Amino acid sequence: MSALLALTLLAAASSASAQSASVKRGLCYVATQDSEKDDNIWTGSNSDLTWYYNYQASPTSGLAAQLEFVPMLWGAPSSNTDMTFYNTVESQIKSGSKINYVLGFNEPDGCSNGGSCVDAQTAAQTWIREIEPLKTKYKVSLGAPAVTGAPAGFTWLQNFFTACDGGCTPDFIPIHWFGNFEGLASHVGQVNATYENMTMWVTEYGYPEMSLSATEDFFNQSTSFFDRIDYITNYSYFGAFRSSVSNIGPNAAMLSKKGKLTKIGAWYLGQKDGAKNGAAQLGSFSGWAVVVVGALFWLL
Repeated sequence: MSALLALTLLAAASSASAQSASVKRGLCYVATQDSEKDDNIWTGSNSDLTWYYNYQASPTSGLAAQLEFVPMLWGAPSSNTDMTFYNTVESQIKSGSKINYVLGFNEPDGCSNGGSCVDAQTAAQTWIREIEPLKTKYKVSLGAPAVTGAPAGFTWLQNFFTACDGGCTPDFIPIHWFGNFEGLASHVGQVNATYENMTMWVTEYGYPEMSLSATEDFFNQSTSFFDRIDYITNYSYFGAFRSSVSNIGPNAAMLSKKGKLTKIGAWYLGQKDGAKNGAAQLGSFSGWAVVVVGALFWLL
């Protein structure tokens, strides 16, 4: 990429403003003791969300009718003949549910903080047995294992595909990121350069334990970034819970401790109160500056 082209892209980006809503946005659903009270927020008339996942194979009853459900095989079963996940998803398909996508394994390279801690060989065997047949038989699009944003995640994925020996054919690659925007943009660029034939879902992202202004700025930068990149087709912010139970800091939550939408929550649902404010526009500009630099880095 020439320097002139990079500057042209940057100039174009500087005039862009953040969007108030996006068809790419989904819900990373985390069940809490307040979920029954809060679930209507995600499916009400003021929500533009279209899909969700809940780390499980079966849908959440309060969300099933309004949002498209994406099943996930969170980790590997203990038995190498277990077909529970496949049978559960197949049963939904046969009963008339439209299952277009499936996610495979949540942070298998991680053994704490929600990681499923699955070795690559076991994951490959489980995928071939329980996930791949959903594509061959029912044309379901498959999401690769969602590893952590740590360097070890790339190693784990490489080992996974080696163990698969051609038997695993995901259609898109989910990523997770918890850190600043510059790191996020760099990580997205690295993943895309490594797996350039797959589209990308960002199924968990956030900026943990930061001030409110830093967290809101990160949110505006990242959503503007995701909405403008064609190969990122879906994303879900990690914050669909109350601030009092947030494990990444109270300022990242989409709900207050009383179950009211925060500014981030309102923005994410596409509501107008703040979605096009100055901070969002600044986020768009600074975010694209990093993207252009990142693009130059990965293409040179």
